[in-house]
Amino acid sequence: MACLLIKLLEERYINNNKIIDNNERKREMKKTFLCFLFSVFFLSSPAFAAEDMEILKNELKKMSQTMEALQKKIESMEKENKEKKEEVQYLSERVDKTELHTVTDRISLGVEARAEAHSLYYSDMQVAPSALTQAFFTPYNAAAPFTGGFNGGNLNQIQGLIAAMAAAGAIPPTEKYDAKNEFLPTNKFHLNMKAKVNNNLSFDGRLAAYKVWGDSSGIKTNTGSLGDVTLDGNTSSVPHGDTISLERAYFLYSNTIDEIPVSFSLGRRPSTDGPPMEYGKNSLEAGSPLSSIINWQFDGASLNFGLEEALNIPGAAFKFCYGLGFEGGWGNSYSLQNTSTDVDDVHMFGVIATLYNDDSSSAVFNYAHAWDITDGFTGLTVMPFIPIKNANGTYTFEQNVGGYISRMQPVTEIGDWDGASFLLRSNLDERIGKDIDIFLALSWSHTDPSQISQNPFYEIMGQGLLSSNGQLEAQNGYSLYAGVLFPMPLDAKLGFEYNWGSEYWFNFTGAEDAIAGSKLAARGSVYETYYIQPIISNNFFLKLGMKYYDYEYTGSGNPLGAPVKISEINSLNAIFPVIDKVWDLSASITMRF
Repeated sequence: MACLLIKLLEERYINNNKIIDNNERKREMKKTFLCFLFSVFFLSSPAFAAEDMEILKNELKKMSQTMEALQKKIESMEKENKEKKEEVQYLSERVDKTELHTVTDRISLGVEARAEAHSLYYSDMQVAPSALTQAFFTPYNAAAPFTGGFNGGNLNQIQGLIAAMAAAGAIPPTEKYDAKNEFLPTNKFHLNMKAKVNNNLSFDGRLAAYKVWGDSSGIKTNTGSLGDVTLDGNTSSVPHGDTISLERAYFLYSNTIDEIPVSFSLGRRPSTDGPPMEYGKNSLEAGSPLSSIINWQFDGASLNFGLEEALNIPGAAFKFCYGLGFEGGWGNSYSLQNTSTDVDDVHMFGVIATLYNDDSSSAVFNYAHAWDITDGFTGLTVMPFIPIKNANGTYTFEQNVGGYISRMQPVTEIGDWDGASFLLRSNLDERIGKDIDIFLALSWSHTDPSQISQNPFYEIMGQGLLSSNGQLEAQNGYSLYAGVLFPMPLDAKLGFEYNWGSEYWFNFTGAEDAIAGSKLAARGSVYETYYIQPIISNNFFLKLGMKYYDYEYTGSGNPLGAPVKISEINSLNAIFPVIDKVWDLSASITMRF
């Protein structure tokens, strides 16, 4: 009996050595131990002889030794399995990191999301009274012109009637009113993309969306500003709905020629939010052209020469730039007609010269020239009324009572434009021991009109490039832009900015991120202050801001029509509402990663 029990116990131990799972081994050990106790109890009975008892004791001793050895083996195997699991986890993490690096070595992504709320207050706005606007929809009376309107008259008849009304003092005064939008929230989103193929070739891109809460139409009612037209130059820079737009996408090839660094770039340009607008945005430089003359989405090319070593001047560089502002031979209603208005492409050329940059102070000069500016850009808007020039030379005006969307397109080349700006920037930390940033930009513009617009509405008014009543004269404009940024407790910043534009000041800044309109295009003064409070460094911050626009002349940012002093305008100058003063209060929170 004793030998049978021992045999059974041995078989159980042998089977234990074949078990793979550790938990199963432990369960088998428990069964074996119970069997052992049962054997001790059973074999201690008087039925067993002394000889058998001695044999059993010896066998049990051997079995106990075997159990101890088996237990040590199990513990060793458990330790080995744990080490293997840790090794597998370590290798898995290394593989994941390797795969991540493989992806990010090809392209890196960055996200920027901003939620912003504005309170807008317009004061002393002026608009033509209905007595004048209704004249555009009243039939012209050739027998008694003063008893009729402009609708159906030819150019000489309409212009003659306007001149007669002005001579007789019959042009009614404007109506003044105030307007406000106390709560205007917006969302702005950027997806930045960067890729480095090798040390010579890289890619940079950005997708963007910018919308007003509760509105994804992307189309605004036209109030006389280029910002009211959804066009190629501003699709992602001012609110245009939830559509994702391509703001920039270009490659950059770099090499050296005779030890001079040279780079060539082609594609959709980084031409928005350039210096010195980075201070108010709490960011690095976002674009190449100086924002005082160019803030516009362009397609084009650039060729840059790094001259720091050659000239022994810190940061010295010279860049040639080219951009296409308007494509005249594709997508337009007249592009394939055999008899059409001659509207060619609008080409732009510029140079950007970094005269000095030691990362503390810099001096940059930017010059640009545009050939054959057109009387508008292809885009979409809602016009309050639609002028039509008929085949017989008469004009018809139709009220847009249904708010129908109009496709705008230029019909005339109206002249050339030149712009130049000189920017000085400095951080005063090394000079006075205070982390204060200051900047000053002085700018100039020159317009050279070539002909009157043939757009029916502008033709009636005799308007061309910064000209009216058929008086085509070259004009010079001037602008000043200055700012200072102070450090504040809790790593905050307090900024003050001021800009002023003269009567004939004109630039291409229609893509400026400004709800109330481009401040740098203003013919008048704009005061701005802002407070920036980092929450998580510059990756997550709060901004409180205030802008005050005080316009002196009409048409800020618009190339058509001669500017008129706002205090002297009449109803004919206010077919579209004329803005005098604007308060823009804002609060935003921005996340960058």
